[in-house]
Amino acid sequence: MLSDRRPILFANARIIDPSRDIDIVGDLLIADGVIREAKKGIGAAGVPEGTDVVDCRNKVIAPGLVDMRAFIGEPGAASRESFASGSQAAAAGGVTTIVCQPDTSPVIDDPATVDYVLRRARDTAIVHVHPMAAITKGLKGKEMTEIGLLKAAGAVAFTDGDKSITNAQVMRRTLTYARDFDALIVHQTEDPNLNGDGVMNEGEFAARLGLLGIPTAAETIMLERDVRLVDLSAGGRYHAASVTCAPSLDVLRRAKDAGLNVSASASINHLTLNENDIGPYRTFLKMSPPLRHERDRTALVQAVAKGLIDVIMSDHNPQDVETKRLPFAEAAAGAIGLETMLTAGLRLVHSNEIELITLLRAMSTRPAELLGLPGGTLRPGAPADVIVIDMDVPWIVDPDELKSKCGNTPFDEARMTGRVVRTIVAGRTVYEIV
Repeated sequence: MLSDRRPILFANARIIDPSRDIDIVGDLLIADGVIREAKKGIGAAGVPEGTDVVDCRNKVIAPGLVDMRAFIGEPGAASRESFASGSQAAAAGGVTTIVCQPDTSPVIDDPATVDYVLRRARDTAIVHVHPMAAITKGLKGKEMTEIGLLKAAGAVAFTDGDKSITNAQVMRRTLTYARDFDALIVHQTEDPNLNGDGVMNEGEFAARLGLLGIPTAAETIMLERDVRLVDLSAGGRYHAASVTCAPSLDVLRRAKDAGLNVSASASINHLTLNENDIGPYRTFLKMSPPLRHERDRTALVQAVAKGLIDVIMSDHNPQDVETKRLPFAEAAAGAIGLETMLTAGLRLVHSNEIELITLLRAMSTRPAELLGLPGGTLRPGAPADVIVIDMDVPWIVDPDELKSKCGNTPFDEARMTGRVVRTIVAGRTVYEIV
């Protein structure tokens, strides 16, 4: 249940605001649903009457996370995840804004469905929810949707979800048309023909398990094609939905060096896990794109640290037990991640692979900027979407205690250090560990 929206003063906290490159010990004041101040020495004097003063010594205050890629089952598959359950999981993970995908039933490819999603989320979710709309009608990769009308209805970006558009002419026209509306095109870079019947990363480990592999070239070739189409579109905004391998980073680097309007995401799974974690056919680690070699994982982390990869997302994809408790080759791909995205990312911080401010920038500030959303900052006057993090608290991931409707977490029984202890959305506390 949402708490009242009394003013709150978080005192003595480590305040991290990636939007202003701020990392200080100070105070944060929230009142009337917005951030009033975030600086050293606010103190309790002069704050509004009735302010709740919270001592956050040894805690981190940061902008709420903006998850740029999460599947929510409404409409049509609420048994996998509803706005209510998904937003509860998000709040527990420090995610104050969910960007949901269009591969629902019906597909989010017309203004009426966008309106339904927004209204349903407003009535049942405890965090902000914004939909991406489909690039092509029915996700069939053939006929472009009405991008202008969909954006006016409230779609924040356009994607065909986990489907790739193989027709280069359709993709070129989409990028050119979307340019006129300043619309962001988010594309899954996988060549389905090269993927074939593959179920995990192609290589020695797949051969040992006797499983068909998916080559990294399936991703890199599609990304290379898309980058060239962005160049042809003369200004189209393009975002690679899920970069997973080192060769793709070379393509991305060349595109950015050439001044193209290109950005990219990596999932927390590909940043913290590799193909070896699949072990004895663990289907909770079957994903699309698949987990890659350790050298790819480390290259991705370095790319985030340098800003080459813009966004870290959860790739939250709930799957029923019936679709996961199958032989590896037959099991559905996907893992839940809203509740564990940040805490898994803290592994990279604790191992000194990445700085905390860089991690938070990729999970909050940068996705908000790309999508034109008001979150991802602690600037005075910004919406009070704020999280409190205890960096040192140990805990074990128990699927039975997660708030998602499905329990297909790749971090089942993993030992974690650090988690969100309070989540505030628009000035209201929506999650708190007492």
